[in-house]
Amino acid sequence: MDGDKIKVAVADSVSLVRLGLMHVLRSEPAFDMVWSANSMDELEQLMVHTPPQVLMIDFTSKGFSLESLSVLSKKHPTLRIVAITPDQEGETLINALKAGVTSYIKTDCDLLEIVSSVKETAAGSKFFCGQILETIRAVDIDVNGEDWTNFNCAPVHLSERELEIITLIAEGYTNTEIAEMLFLSPHTVNTHRKNIMQKLGVKNTASIVMYAVKSHLVNVNKFLFSSR
Repeated sequence: MDGDKIKVAVADSVSLVRLGLMHVLRSEPAFDMVWSANSMDELEQLMVHTPPQVLMIDFTSKGFSLESLSVLSKKHPTLRIVAITPDQEGETLINALKAGVTSYIKTDCDLLEIVSSVKETAAGSKFFCGQILETIRAVDIDVNGEDWTNFNCAPVHLSERELEIITLIAEGYTNTEIAEMLFLSPHTVNTHRKNIMQKLGVKNTASIVMYAVKSHLVNVNKFLFSSR
């Protein structure tokens, strides 16, 4: 019976991707493909009349955003969201979880992972494809962290001192060494470190290092040839 099927919707601005996902989902007997949307405005209108149990969305595609997704998830708290994007960077994943995304897969995942992501998410579980799991392990993300609800779409503003400390952390210096180099107390450096982690939405040094590399604060070659 249709009442027992999982009601699924798709949102993506790229017609080919959207049609491909719809074809995959419609071929699965357990799913009821209720609608597809090519923009956030269309998605919000369809949500009012026919809300799905699971929304599969590429929030990185044109016409969508994490900020809008965050508003949507708060407006519809029972909605389960599966992000499906080309991107698997740690920062993107962290922000997606903060915005209310439940599960995360990549657009080049195989059909089994796509189907499994919807089924597991509808059942109340989190699902991450193999490639996303690699990212989670690489940056040591706690996917069950309680701070995901504190989503803020504003850009990260770091002071010159904070950028200086991030660079030194990434280069392998300890709090005590950084304090001596910058003529600060270890307590002050530790406070800066905590503020940096809070602003970046990370919980460990590895994630700070990744941010420093991605922001070109340090050269990745330093890690290949450094004796530290």
